[in-house]
Amino acid sequence: MVDYDIIVIGAGHAGIEAGLAAARLGKKTALITINQETIGKMPCNPSVGGPAKGIVTREIDALGGQMGYVADKTALQFKMLNSAKGPGVRALRVQSDKLAYSSMMKEICLKQENLTVIESLVERLIVEKQEARGVELQDGSVLLSRAVIMTTGTYMSGKNMISDDVKIGGPDLEPTTNQLSESLRQVGVRTFRLKTGTPPRIRTSTIDFSKTKLEPGTPGFYHFSSLTKPDDVLPFEKQVSCYMTHTVPETHEIILNNLTKSSMYSGVVEGVGPRYCPSIEDKLVRFKDKERHLLFLEPESLSLPTTYIQGFSSSLPKEVQFQMVHTLPGLENCEIMKYAYAIEYDALDPVQMKSSFESKVIKNLFTAGQINGTSGYEEAAGQGLLAGINAVRKLDEKEPIIFSRDQAYIGVLVDDLTTKGTKEPYRLLTSRAEYRLLLRHDNAEERLTGIGHQIGLISDERYEAFLRNQSLLALKKEELQTSLFSMNDDRVKQYLLNHGYDDLSFSMNGEDLVKRPRLQARDLFKLQGKEIDDNIAEKIDIDIKYEGYIAKAKREAERLKTMDHRMLSETLDYDEIPNLSIEGRQKLKEFKPETLGKASRISGVNPADIAVLSMYLKNMRRRK
Repeated sequence: MVDYDIIVIGAGHAGIEAGLAAARLGKKTALITINQETIGKMPCNPSVGGPAKGIVTREIDALGGQMGYVADKTALQFKMLNSAKGPGVRALRVQSDKLAYSSMMKEICLKQENLTVIESLVERLIVEKQEARGVELQDGSVLLSRAVIMTTGTYMSGKNMISDDVKIGGPDLEPTTNQLSESLRQVGVRTFRLKTGTPPRIRTSTIDFSKTKLEPGTPGFYHFSSLTKPDDVLPFEKQVSCYMTHTVPETHEIILNNLTKSSMYSGVVEGVGPRYCPSIEDKLVRFKDKERHLLFLEPESLSLPTTYIQGFSSSLPKEVQFQMVHTLPGLENCEIMKYAYAIEYDALDPVQMKSSFESKVIKNLFTAGQINGTSGYEEAAGQGLLAGINAVRKLDEKEPIIFSRDQAYIGVLVDDLTTKGTKEPYRLLTSRAEYRLLLRHDNAEERLTGIGHQIGLISDERYEAFLRNQSLLALKKEELQTSLFSMNDDRVKQYLLNHGYDDLSFSMNGEDLVKRPRLQARDLFKLQGKEIDDNIAEKIDIDIKYEGYIAKAKREAERLKTMDHRMLSETLDYDEIPNLSIEGRQKLKEFKPETLGKASRISGVNPADIAVLSMYLKNMRRRK
């Protein structure tokens, strides 16, 4: 007799999405957290979104997840990044009120039907015959379940470090457990050490902002969630600004003179730190020729007197941090409320994970978030959502939801983790997605809302609203195609001249005009005295201006998908396949790829190995 259908360990960003998804899909779910007051905690950046990450947040929302709506409701500032660049790299970022965000997520979890929040520490995963059966809690009690989802973040065997001052604990020295990762290793799950860090927090009232550069948000109504209405967000004029400062030569001198006192360079740290969000001392070592490094001053909450120094994480001694912080323009007389520290923790080798987020080693064990070797709230939430969905589908004997690389950034993330693994905290970047023009901020709903509805996380009402919006988009496109514009119309003539065009000697339809640089659908509708929603107008511009590039990307994706549809059995014995290279055979045995496409993306598996595998699969089918 089981206590729950699904047990979720950890209530960070991954655990929240996993728990809510499982409960909303009708499963009796337990969400275990050390302290319910830390549900949805933001121990590092007080923000959601950014390059690639903002698109992941949109994908989470399109599938029926929670992060986007709460991020909108609790945002202090909205900013559209890379707005002057191509649509494949545009992304929304919000400065979050970290306390409001956590409070709202806690309330949602506590009120969710089928979800029970339990305050405790999990000491051990219960495994029988290589199958997850439940968990043992700190007090010795046992909870049994049909599936377990681990989302422990940085709390497994956590260590906090400021120089050689090492203390056992998770973020902010919260309780940690050594037994849990040890119980995993005992049943064949590989772990490795990773390191991350966080910067100092400064008393806001002691910062001289006149010496810094103002970084305002972006005017207009921006949002992650399609459920968000203009009245749900902070008006632009009331949004809180961020500021930019930078390091100076004196900062560099202090850091470099004390480099051996850093936890990272003194030998205290065992794990590998994040390449794309390094400590300030690591930046100075890697980029010796750079005269200064940009830093951002970000508010943490309307309820807190503190400002976060983005880009200034460190594990140097407090007295050294005191000196270096006070060299920064605007912070010469500031009060440090909390010093920076590094944190080291156990993560699981993602190569042992299926694309469904189920372990290849332990049946019915799913993992999500930083435990899989990733970094970032958004990457964690996306993994948690899919892990929750696929745990439910596994129990219901349904096929898992697995996204291809051209379908979602979440698909890029899991494919990278399971085919390449990671030795450092993995971070999503637009450069990791070869089909980023297909994975845009503006088309997340178009890509994924139908799947969210099919799964059962998008309501009929919301799906019908999405379909109406798609119909309106098609109607407006048709209007543009059938509308003729001529230089004989003085307003049209002036508009074209203002944008550098004076050669329109014949009538041209709106679609052909939009194909030209600088001309926009919104303006053409205004010339006709018609109104159009800004989001729909922008979508029309992208669809028309990038039509050829989008079509080419889709053709390339379809061509490569053929290999991803060719399944490789988990029991395939690669030692029996002749003519594989030695390295290729070793890597295939280690990674156990689920498809021929995944096999082709494993480093060390060469094209000749794929040709051999392909022929072997054909011969197997013939013999059957």
